[in-house]
Amino acid sequence: MSSTNNSTHDQITTSQAAVMIINYMLGAGILTLPRTTVEAAKTPDVWISILISGLIILLSGMIVVSLCRRFQGKTWFQFVPEITGKWLAFVLSLLFIGYFITISAFEIRIMAEVTGLYLLEGTPVWAIVMTFMWIGLYLTTGGINSIARICEIILPITLVFFLVAILLSSNIFDIKNLRPVLGSGFMPVIRGLKPSLLSLTGYEIMFVAMAFMKSPKKGTKAMLVGITVPLVIYLITVIMVIGGLSINGVETRTWPTLDLMRSFEMQGLIFERFESLLLVIWIMQIFSTFTITHYAASLGWSQLLKKNIRPFLFILLPVIFLIAMIPKDVSETFKLGDTVGNMSIYLFGGLPLILLLISIARKKGVKPK
Repeated sequence: MSSTNNSTHDQITTSQAAVMIINYMLGAGILTLPRTTVEAAKTPDVWISILISGLIILLSGMIVVSLCRRFQGKTWFQFVPEITGKWLAFVLSLLFIGYFITISAFEIRIMAEVTGLYLLEGTPVWAIVMTFMWIGLYLTTGGINSIARICEIILPITLVFFLVAILLSSNIFDIKNLRPVLGSGFMPVIRGLKPSLLSLTGYEIMFVAMAFMKSPKKGTKAMLVGITVPLVIYLITVIMVIGGLSINGVETRTWPTLDLMRSFEMQGLIFERFESLLLVIWIMQIFSTFTITHYAASLGWSQLLKKNIRPFLFILLPVIFLIAMIPKDVSETFKLGDTVGNMSIYLFGGLPLILLLISIARKKGVKPK
């Protein structure tokens, strides 16, 4: 059982850290990214926005790893006081915890919305939310290694079914829907950057996970793999969805990725329709994101107050539930998602670089070898 200290028994390998980043980034964004980017850009060039966003996220991820490597074995909540002082660090840590709690609520609500719409029609949202939350609680009480092992099981299944579904959808893919390239200039690409960046956030989990790594020196490798895999998946998804549905079709659909899967069927296979299968797989993916953020928020409180993590895992459960139930419908849920995304840009856009520069200037931490 994890405590306020980072137990030597609850550690993760480099590959597990990479898998955690991948699972965290592959949350609800895969279901909505094609629509949010097309709504912002109004052109099929959003794949360029995603590529540029990926480079920005890679740079940001490297800064996070550089900062964490100066304070090996410590999480954000433990090393920030050494850089900024006690009180400012306390405020920043509260913002971090608030972010993790909110994103946890958002993911569990999105999962309930799509489950209720496609799989469990008529089932109250609160019933779906509570069921998944209690299962998630059971997992998080096992510590970060248990979460990482579940991610290791979920990810290969997700990748296999995702690739199969995407390849089968190539029958309705039309390259003309992606032309002309830069027909409206470069400004639409710039407008598509924000929604792309919002979906690609998730590298910030290294502020917590890296303290549990057996080989913190390999944090850069974990970050590179952890960001590259979701980036490729998001890129393929957006290209295939726009190529299959056109930008007009994408813009008018709430869940365009699922609608792409509904637009074809394969006679003679075990599964003739793939949207339900993909949805089941992706529910596991969103579930893993929920458990990671729930654990990170609970760990934050436990390390701030120097208490055992277990009570906070239980205490945060009703808090996350209440936040998840605030949106009245899907539109308000998306607004909550936008709020979470904006929080991530403010918190992780420039703050890690500022803290890294201050730690170097004040000679805090250990210079990475």
